[in-house]
Amino acid sequence: MELSPLPLVLLLISNIHSGHTEEIPKPTQTVKPQSSVFTGDTITLNCEVDQSTEWEFLWTKDSDFELFEASGTKTISSVKVSDGGQYKCRARRRENIHVLTDYSEPLTVTVEGLKPKPELKSNPEGAALTGNTVTLTCHMDQSTGWQFYWYQHTQKHQKNTTDKNSYTVNIDSVSDGGQYWCRAGRGNPVYYTHYSDALWVNVTDQPKTILTVKPENQLFSGETVTLRCDIQGGGDTEWTYSWTVENTNYRNKYIVSEYKKQEYKISSVEHTHSGKYTCRGKTRGGQNSEISDAVTLTVSNKAQAVLSVSPQKWLTEGDSVTLICEVYGSSTGWTFSWYRDDNEFNYKHLSDSSRGAGGNYTVSSAAVNHTGVYACRGERGEQVYYTEDSNTQPLWVTGVSPSVSLIISPNRTQHFTSDSLTLSCEDQSNSTGWTVRRYTDIENMEDCSLLSLSSSSSSSYWGSQTGSTCRISSVYTSHTGVYWCYSESGDNSNAVNITVHNGDVILESPVHPVTEGDSLTLRCLYRYKNPSVLTADFYKDGSLLQKQTTGEMIIPTVSKSHEGFYYCKHTERGESPKSWISVREVQISVLNMLSSLLAACPYLLLTVIMVFKCCRVRGKTSVSFPLCIFFPTNTNTQHYIVGRLGLVVWPPSLVELGTCMSGT
Repeated sequence: MELSPLPLVLLLISNIHSGHTEEIPKPTQTVKPQSSVFTGDTITLNCEVDQSTEWEFLWTKDSDFELFEASGTKTISSVKVSDGGQYKCRARRRENIHVLTDYSEPLTVTVEGLKPKPELKSNPEGAALTGNTVTLTCHMDQSTGWQFYWYQHTQKHQKNTTDKNSYTVNIDSVSDGGQYWCRAGRGNPVYYTHYSDALWVNVTDQPKTILTVKPENQLFSGETVTLRCDIQGGGDTEWTYSWTVENTNYRNKYIVSEYKKQEYKISSVEHTHSGKYTCRGKTRGGQNSEISDAVTLTVSNKAQAVLSVSPQKWLTEGDSVTLICEVYGSSTGWTFSWYRDDNEFNYKHLSDSSRGAGGNYTVSSAAVNHTGVYACRGERGEQVYYTEDSNTQPLWVTGVSPSVSLIISPNRTQHFTSDSLTLSCEDQSNSTGWTVRRYTDIENMEDCSLLSLSSSSSSSYWGSQTGSTCRISSVYTSHTGVYWCYSESGDNSNAVNITVHNGDVILESPVHPVTEGDSLTLRCLYRYKNPSVLTADFYKDGSLLQKQTTGEMIIPTVSKSHEGFYYCKHTERGESPKSWISVREVQISVLNMLSSLLAACPYLLLTVIMVFKCCRVRGKTSVSFPLCIFFPTNTNTQHYIVGRLGLVVWPPSLVELGTCMSGT
């Protein structure tokens, strides 16, 4: 039975009016791995429709006949050049093959006939340094979908595989250098490109970096410091530099980015510059040298010079003495200047002082005019930095026969507080024109009658001078110091050490040096009159000499060995301060002694006449011969002279009894 067409038409019209018309979507076409491939490669075409309805797909190449695919994927394995062209796809309903979509936009697939060969490059180019990295790049004109394979030493030794076309090699040792290759692959089964040409990565040991500091790492506020970064074995490579500071004050670490030069200079350092400094060099290719060992900069307050004396500050004419100037907490790069405050209350630069890093100023043969108060100062750096002036150090030189003498009354070195004291300058030729001067640890140098500025009391005169005599009505412990006479012409007397004691016991000892052979009497004095002389023990250099039943100790014949510090001690009253007793050696003149001996002994006169006659016979007009003067141990005998070359020994039996002193 045939169906009438009228009901179908009415059904279609009914569907249209009721809104059941269907919009047919347009498919989208994609390709993997990419539209440009190589022979032997595999490509996959995808056709997608944005509806959940089940579809079948039709493919056409270059508008040729259609190929049916049940799914939306079309794979072409091992493509040939002929597989290249324009591809389009469309879809149709599975349940109604008459319902078709439009064609997708055309997609052009290009198939190149030559297998690709990547190019391998390195960054940096050229030599690499251990401790750094090298980045290898495998360059391809088409890079989508590829994996990259990396090889070292041989093409059979695959080192790594990456999704990107770059690979970073850590250069830990020289063995990480050598030949490298790369190639790319994609698809399944994998399609490989050719190997790249071999790339040689040359590796050398990372050069050592040396950081030096000038003047030194112990610095003082206000100084200029220069840090220098040197690359050992860096050759002719051009380097830039980076500096890192780990600040010890703020516990932070930062890179001084603005300094790229080899020298890092800090002018006028402060405490905030203290810290650990390191540096390293970098080549143009980004290769780094080793990081230097850290150098710790320590910035202290203003530098202080310290002056000392060796062997001692009390000298005898002809002695040698050395002033030693040092900078507290530092020893590098200093030169020194020396000054003396002698007679004009201002320090004068010593023009004969040696300038240098040694810091020593030596007077090889001291004279009385070397007496004075000395100071020093250090300096260093191209932009000169000066230390604070040093402490002062006095030198006291005792002359054999000075032109003037300082006379003390009472005539002793130690005095009780509240005692009166008179100091007089006595000159054999001229008793005027002399001034008494003193040096104390508190006031430094002061003249008698000048105003004292001691902080322990109100402003006052420490003494009153009339003519060449200075009087102190009442002494205090602040009067302890060294006193001497000086004139405007620069002459000095021997200096005298005076000690003022607030206790009840002092030592009475001579003011001036004692001559060898003289006797020495020491007394232990008590502040109060009953008794004024105490029975006491006497000590030298801390050792007990002997216990005394009286307040006196007598040394009948003084020798150089008696020189030292003396004091006395009473079990109940206390002990005295220490006083230095100096012993002056006897200066012996051989000619004077010879004339005395000749006058005392006619036998020697006869001997001398015989020698001269003998020499005249030999045609000599003058004679010089060595003499040996004997001091017999037998004090009942006289002195005798023994010579060489025919001199008579008289009497011969006494030669072995004495002690010889040579002369000419």
